[in-house]
Amino acid sequence: MIGELADVSDSYNVVAGVEARGFILASAIAYATGKGLVPIRKSGKLPAAAYSESFALEYGEATLQIHQDAILPGQRVLLIDDVLATGGTLIAAAALIERCGGIVDSTAVIMEIDGLGGGENYSSRRAGSAVHVLL
Repeated sequence: MIGELADVSDSYNVVAGVEARGFILASAIAYATGKGLVPIRKSGKLPAAAYSESFALEYGEATLQIHQDAILPGQRVLLIDDVLATGGTLIAAAALIERCGGIVDSTAVIMEIDGLGGGENYSSRRAGSAVHVLL
């Protein structure tokens, strides 16, 4: 499974995982490929200067953060999470990567919940970028 997620692209420099289960997947991919790991955290958990991005969930609102120096300008990022529901979390995470100057090379998840339109939402907000869904 980790190999399949790691192989969605061969041009990324770092792997970003969304808290919390995305950390597990992203860290395994980063280790297996020898790439760096970037955590994208829930609000208020990062110790240094961070960018924030709020977004709507199917049951409320949330905010994600990334350290301002986590990604170098021009670095290509593989964005990883466990489940794709409405797409809000991944859209916010991609926006944070770009605020750091990074480029979202590819986005992958283990599974997508049918009927919530996450893949379509992500693609329409991210200029046609697709989410690679393992299952």
